[in-house]
Amino acid sequence: MHVRVLVAMYLFQTGYGHFSFFWKKGEFGIVRVCQVMFRLNFLVFFLCLTMDRPYQFYYFVPLVSFWFLVVYVVMIIPPRMTVKTAAEHQSHYLLMTLKIIGFFVVCALIGFSEVLFQSLFDWWPMLKLFAWPGTSLHEWWFRWQLDRYIVGYGMLFAFGYISLISMGKIKDNNPTNLFNSILTIIVIIASILSITVYTYHSFTCPNKPECNKVHTLLSLLPVTGFILIRNVPGYFRSKYSTFFAWFGKMSLELFIAQYHIWLANDTKGILVFIPHYPTLNKIVSSFIFVCIAHEIMTITMTVTKWVVPNNMKLVFKRFVLFCAILVLLLLASV
Repeated sequence: MHVRVLVAMYLFQTGYGHFSFFWKKGEFGIVRVCQVMFRLNFLVFFLCLTMDRPYQFYYFVPLVSFWFLVVYVVMIIPPRMTVKTAAEHQSHYLLMTLKIIGFFVVCALIGFSEVLFQSLFDWWPMLKLFAWPGTSLHEWWFRWQLDRYIVGYGMLFAFGYISLISMGKIKDNNPTNLFNSILTIIVIIASILSITVYTYHSFTCPNKPECNKVHTLLSLLPVTGFILIRNVPGYFRSKYSTFFAWFGKMSLELFIAQYHIWLANDTKGILVFIPHYPTLNKIVSSFIFVCIAHEIMTITMTVTKWVVPNNMKLVFKRFVLFCAILVLLLLASV
């Protein structure tokens, strides 16, 4: 279950990060969308071709790509609002809140019915992209509904945090605590308890299906707890690990590359370089794994700048060309 929390944290950051970008900068053009989608899908696109695997096999990439597009749609629905317009029109804070509430309502309504959800994707080419195994959309439904609220929670968290900074309620540009000493202690204790509650539930949950049922809402506890412990105390907020920051930059590549470097046999086995020496094999495979993931990340960032430059006309032409190529590939795979 704690592995699911890691996925939930990544999706939280998806909502938080993309909302923060759109809310602060107000850049809603196609260039930004194509840059993010290319960055997310570059590796998987070629893996699907070379390894003959369906897109949904690498479920994490379809998931984060889908939620990025959802965040984008929420932000471009009129009226378009940014932190700048909110400063000029206080009503924009209310309207943005209503947008996020609407996001939660739609997710809740769709989450009540797998049939309704599948009807949204049961048409070509969506079915071809998201169905796996065969023509089944159940796996996609399972992955979507498992963390369907955490992205919206990330958006709400970012909206609240940026708004409080704009209003001068909190200051995060100094090494002091965000709140007074008493409130800081209360927040830290509550955060530790929230993480403890989730951990206790993970170990006492009778079976995996039962755990999954409550994970959708219960995962908010460890995510919130960790964020508050990490950021409320000034000492923790002003420090960071260069080592883990380096790892974080290639987290997407690490998640995808594990399918073919750490693991084998469609993730049901372990790749063995040195037979009969499991510890040594793990060290060697991990070293190769991290090095390859880093190189893939470097290549992806370089290629992204070349393929998706800050030129809307050129990006639009390349986007149309890519769509044509994708359609041809999907037709050829029928």
